[in-house]
Amino acid sequence: MDTFTVAAVQASPVFLDRDATVNKACALIKEAAAAGARLVVFPETFVPTYPDWVWRQTPWSDDRWWTRLQSESVVVPDAATDQVAAAAGEARTYVALGINEREPHGSTLYNTLLYFSADGALLGKHRKLVPTGPERLAWGMGDGSTLEVFDTDIGRIGGLICWENYMALARYALYAQGLDVYLAPTWDNSETWTASMRHIAKEGRVYVIGVAPCLRGSDVPPSLPGRDELYGGDDDWMSTGRSVIVDPSGDVLAGPLIGEEGILYAEVDVDAARAIRHQFDPVGHYARPDVFELSVNTAPRAAATFGKGHPPA
Repeated sequence: MDTFTVAAVQASPVFLDRDATVNKACALIKEAAAAGARLVVFPETFVPTYPDWVWRQTPWSDDRWWTRLQSESVVVPDAATDQVAAAAGEARTYVALGINEREPHGSTLYNTLLYFSADGALLGKHRKLVPTGPERLAWGMGDGSTLEVFDTDIGRIGGLICWENYMALARYALYAQGLDVYLAPTWDNSETWTASMRHIAKEGRVYVIGVAPCLRGSDVPPSLPGRDELYGGDDDWMSTGRSVIVDPSGDVLAGPLIGEEGILYAEVDVDAARAIRHQFDPVGHYARPDVFELSVNTAPRAAATFGKGHPPA
């Protein structure tokens, strides 16, 4: 298999504006593809933004902010996903895009990673299994039905979102599907996150693309209620980024990029990733299925239903 270029897009969303953020994402897809990228990866919940305010407000005091987030979230599929799919198809590149997702007739939101093919199709999605800390005030929980790896002409691609990457069994569930390129869109922009990306790359013998947004207080519109009490200006960093691309030996190929928008590029050789598993294959000769066994429930969580003839009380 030939080598190819991957791109980690460290950018600022247009805060709580779905359409403007999707337009920006499509422009960045075009830019990355023009530079040769065959895979373009965006941060966690890039559309319409990461709800950072849940870490700054007291619980349940963010109704007006959350209502805005809900109205600007993405229903899968909708016009927003169609636009991104078209951009991926025009650029002839695979795209992974973090969104806030809402069910068509629901109110609960989900932290979701969408996958688009280079021929302009929506491949699938992954919902974050467990929101972290106060994130649980913004998002519901995903299930095992979206722990999926996509077999493409550039290799097998899949990933986990932010601190899901610390769930060892979730990582193993992806490794067991023959993963080659591991995506880790995140909000964590700590120094130790880079170390985690390097560990996962060496543990799974995979390329890792860790990408976070670049976001600060001045990106929050002054029109949002209570904005000035929660956020400052350019020096009030929510996320400085620290996006990074790592090879299967754990060596950093690009980044970390800190405190600025930009696109990281690196060359990926899937054959090299598979060859290095000759030394250590976590789900092959270094696995002990006679000692350890992982069972994954891949059935989707049942949705609430309303049956005819059973009116609400």
